[in-house]
Amino acid sequence: MSVVSAAEAQQWLIEKIAHRLGVPQSEIAPEQYFDELDLDSTEALILAGELENWLGFELGSTTLWYHPTVKDLAEYLAQESASQAEGRHAASA
Repeated sequence: MSVVSAAEAQQWLIEKIAHRLGVPQSEIAPEQYFDELDLDSTEALILAGELENWLGFELGSTTLWYHPTVKDLAEYLAQESASQAEGRHAASA
C-alpha cells in the first residue's frame, strides 16, 4: 500500500460523501463539518469501512470526533498513512 496524500484523501472523501448523499461533489466543502452533512449513522459506518479498506488500516472510533471536517480528516489520514507505511517498512527491515 502506498502512502496517501492529504489531497488524495480529501478527494476520496468528497467523492464518497457526494455519492452517498446523491449530490454533486462541488456541494461538499472541505471545511464543512461532518455533522452538517446529512449522513446517517449507518452511512457513516459504511463510509468508515470503505475508508479502512482503501487505506489498508483501521481507524479509531474517535477519529471523526477529533478530525471533524473533510479537510482535517484528510490531513490526519495522510499523516497516519505515512506512519503506517514507516511501521511496515521498519517491520520488514
